[in-house]
Amino acid sequence: MITATKGLRVRRAAAVALTTGAMLATGALTAAPAQAVTAPTITAKGGYLMNGATGKTLFTKAADTKRLTASTTKVMTAKVVLSQSNLNLDAKVTIKKAYSDYIVANGASSAGLIVGDKVTVRQLLYGMLLKSGCDAAMALADKYGSGTTVAARTKNFIGKMNTMAKSLGMANTKFDSFDGISKGANASTPRDLTKLARSAMKSSTFKAVVKTKSYTAKTITKTGSTRTMAAWKNTNTLLGWNGTLGVKTGSGTEAKYCLIFAATLNGESVIGTVLTAPNEASRTADVKKLINYGYAKIS
Repeated sequence: MITATKGLRVRRAAAVALTTGAMLATGALTAAPAQAVTAPTITAKGGYLMNGATGKTLFTKAADTKRLTASTTKVMTAKVVLSQSNLNLDAKVTIKKAYSDYIVANGASSAGLIVGDKVTVRQLLYGMLLKSGCDAAMALADKYGSGTTVAARTKNFIGKMNTMAKSLGMANTKFDSFDGISKGANASTPRDLTKLARSAMKSSTFKAVVKTKSYTAKTITKTGSTRTMAAWKNTNTLLGWNGTLGVKTGSGTEAKYCLIFAATLNGESVIGTVLTAPNEASRTADVKKLINYGYAKIS
């Protein structure tokens, strides 16, 4: 009996040894180390990338250094508008000569809005976020600011933008315009603008607008007839590439080339910002690198 038991133990030990050896040979016991993902080098002076689902930081480059934001500012304009209580996207706004004068005086990008036309809030969002129309941005700021003059209302609206920035934890941000045409005090950081984008993308309206490649608005003229506007093409040429859903381009003599972006592929979501890229091609290359890097880091 004792001999039989000892024999059984020996056979069990041998079986365990054989099984362990087989597992070691196949790597079943020791998982292969994960392939290291090398952080990309980008040409933009500032950059930031986060996991869109968790908010976890994936990449930084001078992420908290304040820089000019150019038309990426319009994301905050949209955020303030879409945060209005009892917002009616179909409310009509009459285009004023002041908006046209502003465009001319500043050499600003325009949605081509016609003085006297009635345009809905929804259409203004498309004109601002796709075509980057500063006239559309001014119309929205005038509509949702408080005061007795256009100047007072737009100034009040900019105050709302800064209040919203504080509420979102954008500690290194200050806006002095509704469209990014700075008066000397308009600045934010890649990290702050990415926080803004993550919040804005929670709005189904915002998300639908920024992923649209082209939009044709039908406005109401002074005489009550319908005007079909020239199509507004989205300035974000990355839309649709590798899951890119938006968000907003920006460019200027001093700001150079900027882009806030969001992308989702196979359940993996990234959101980020590049500021002060030297040219449009470099900006595009930077963002592509960051999106691919983000996917690889998350997976």
